[in-house]
Amino acid sequence: MQLKIKNVLVCDAVDKSCVELLQEHGINVTYKLKLPVDELCKEVKKYDAAIVRSDTKITAEVLAAGAGSLKVVGRAGAGVDNIDVPAATAHNVVVLNTPGGNSISACELTCILIGALARPVVPAGQSMKEGRWDRKLYSGTELYGKTLAVLGLGRIGREVAIRMKTWGMKIIGYDPITTEAEAKAAGIQKLTLEEIWPLADYITVHTPLIPATRNLISTETLAKCKKGVKVVNVARGGIIDEQAIIDGLESGQVAGAAFDVFPEEPPKSAVTKALISHPKVVATPHLGASTAEAQVRVAVEVAEQFIALNGSSPKYTSTAGVINKEALAHYQ
Repeated sequence: MQLKIKNVLVCDAVDKSCVELLQEHGINVTYKLKLPVDELCKEVKKYDAAIVRSDTKITAEVLAAGAGSLKVVGRAGAGVDNIDVPAATAHNVVVLNTPGGNSISACELTCILIGALARPVVPAGQSMKEGRWDRKLYSGTELYGKTLAVLGLGRIGREVAIRMKTWGMKIIGYDPITTEAEAKAAGIQKLTLEEIWPLADYITVHTPLIPATRNLISTETLAKCKKGVKVVNVARGGIIDEQAIIDGLESGQVAGAAFDVFPEEPPKSAVTKALISHPKVVATPHLGASTAEAQVRVAVEVAEQFIALNGSSPKYTSTAGVINKEALAHYQ
């Protein structure tokens, strides 16, 4: 397979390891960060490929502007919400991501947030900074013996399960694709969603945001859970209905929640702001992949796949991150 990628436009800041690897393999790289849409439309037609992270949106308008020249868009990260994949496919533009690059970082943040819900270290730490000694106010609960439901048993979900099992948690999970054997290998008892809701003390979501997963956790599903369930989202904003969580926190059906992702980032809606400011919510500004290690990993993984698409190196042959294989077939 050969797409002949010669010139690459980097639209968002990526680790220098990406640029260095591309240049070592004879690919020209140009940095033009956070371009307005009109300028991006003018620029994109000069390049064979583009690299983005979260900031730049590759819309149908941008793809139409690049038609005939743009062949590949690489996302240095797991999700491709900021790329119009159907429009890309229609223009024979290959879309790829780096599915494994930030798995460990997102997993570790998830585990840390689960711990922060069990032991209220965030408000306790703040009270200490303010000169108080509220020892009794910030009593918590053990994770040992509690049941953690992992919804989505891909790389990140399985890594979370492996780690939290070592804390003595019972791990149950759901995934329409993962087999029972694969789940069992990670120490997870695979169940249906209807079986999971009444059993979970903690729920963490690790699915893409698609129509089937939008508001996967809602007022309806929370009503089926134990009173005092705790919920974590380090996946995608919109998988959990934020208003449902606020209502659950007020009624006591939900005892705590942790969010790293939101439907709109930075958040602007009144509902999201109310969620973030709630005393029983731990909120972080989309830090799942924000580690030095993950940023190097995703940068290198994008570059490796570009080189593999070029077919110019026996060392780099994997294009595991390609989302729209129909577009790739156009060049084969």
